[in-house]
Amino acid sequence: MSTTDLRQRFLFPDSDIRGEIVRLNTSVAQALQARSYPLAIESLLGEAMAAATLLTGTLKFEGRLSLQAQGQGDLSLLLAECTHDSQIRGLARTRLSDTASDTGSTSEQPPMAARLPALLGDGVMAITIAPERGARYQGLVPMESDTLAGCLEGYFTQSEQLPTRLWLAAGNGHAAGLLIQVLPEHTGSADHNAHIWETVTALAGTLTMEELLTLPVETVLHRLFHETPPILSPADTVRFGCTCSRDKVRGTLLSLGTDELQTLLSEQGEARVNCDFCGNEELFDAVDLGQLVHESTR
Repeated sequence: MSTTDLRQRFLFPDSDIRGEIVRLNTSVAQALQARSYPLAIESLLGEAMAAATLLTGTLKFEGRLSLQAQGQGDLSLLLAECTHDSQIRGLARTRLSDTASDTGSTSEQPPMAARLPALLGDGVMAITIAPERGARYQGLVPMESDTLAGCLEGYFTQSEQLPTRLWLAAGNGHAAGLLIQVLPEHTGSADHNAHIWETVTALAGTLTMEELLTLPVETVLHRLFHETPPILSPADTVRFGCTCSRDKVRGTLLSLGTDELQTLLSEQGEARVNCDFCGNEELFDAVDLGQLVHESTR
């Protein structure tokens, strides 16, 4: 298995059918190191990170795409973000015990076959696109499928009106995804596009999750589409990237106000703040807190 995290885009000749395949190894492992998750949540977080990476491939500008689900069930938050330059991060917040198994069917751990609705409970999911310049856009993802891939397919059908198929897989600290989509352009005829779409989605449906996770990207594409070989764009390297910084933590502490900062200084003598995404810890000792108290009174 390649240790390089990448996204490979491709286009089927003389048609308006495009695709992407993404393979995440190091970046998912780094996200999982920051927190301890039950196995079912690890898998779902990996799928979300793969999905966010695939969806970012549709951006035509500099910015960030976030896939976020919130619920009242055992999974309260699922968040994956990817930038236009392929920096990915993700996290989950859960009420499940860290030792729960992903194969059980007890009330504490729903079976994987129904993991998304069962884990989220009464949940909502949204895709948020935040350009570095311009207005943010948010679209709600219909929660009408048992799987993340199925929900996202529904989003593209209803909101974007772009026929889209998604296959996601995750496990053992790795994640992968395959997307095939009809573009709004009109390079090919309607009949030709329909034929290519039917053919390539049927072929993609024969791919096993193990093959998607473990085989080299070139091998996957050749096995599936050797009779209608796609045109490949240069592959993008994907990497884990967190936006946390000491300055951001400092701003958060200042926002607490003078009274709360003074209480923190008197009772704790320091503040330790950990990033939920990467696990990095920032320490503000008594001198640092004293300076923040002084600044907050200005």
